[in-house]
Amino acid sequence: MIRIKGLTKRFGDNTVLNNIDLEIERGERICVIGPSGTGKSTLLRCINFLDRPDSGTIEFGDFKVEAAKATRRQILALRRCTAFVFQNYSLFTNRTARQNITEALVTVHRQSSDEANRRADAILRETGLLDKAESYPAALSGGQQQRVGIGRAMALDADLMLFDEPTSALDPEWVGEVLDLMRRVAESRQTMLIVTHEMQFAREIAHRVIFMDGGRIVEQGPPGAIFGAPQDPRIRDFLRRVS
Repeated sequence: MIRIKGLTKRFGDNTVLNNIDLEIERGERICVIGPSGTGKSTLLRCINFLDRPDSGTIEFGDFKVEAAKATRRQILALRRCTAFVFQNYSLFTNRTARQNITEALVTVHRQSSDEANRRADAILRETGLLDKAESYPAALSGGQQQRVGIGRAMALDADLMLFDEPTSALDPEWVGEVLDLMRRVAESRQTMLIVTHEMQFAREIAHRVIFMDGGRIVEQGPPGAIFGAPQDPRIRDFLRRVS
């Protein structure tokens, strides 16, 4: 469904992504692991042009965007194919939980207010937060805020959901409820690309695990192979450190 070719991103003299090639099948769940500062989050941000890649191409089916020549219209079309769950929630602080979900449905997808509210309430019910529909982010726990963030992404019915370390900003007591919601999203056969430091979660949920280091994909394969018998010594060292 998705083909990424030669994706490269530099910040000054620092090459953060170095000629990344990646294909993602519809319904596939991929977890990206690796040391901090190796380009994992930048990969996600470049896929939907939150950070503009310097070179490479991104294809969704027959729709293709060339990084160096991408127009604003192409970038907006690409973003409509994706939904992003941020590390730090990135909710609108002056909007209720329901309004955070309806915002993009009304402004981007041109749904009526009634239609967007019905969709938001269905999502809030699914995420266990319908009783928090009128609450503002400041009144929600970190886990609840992240569940609203995931619900906002779910509401868009995007081809690809991008998760950028969705539990890293959470207190340990809230991690489980967010991972449980992500498991339920996965059961719907949603295509997911997840940057995570939760190794056990990656073992359980992923069809494929990608290990990145130095802005490159070093090794990839099913969880059993990556966690049980990695070929590259950098992966073995990394897994020893995180375990």
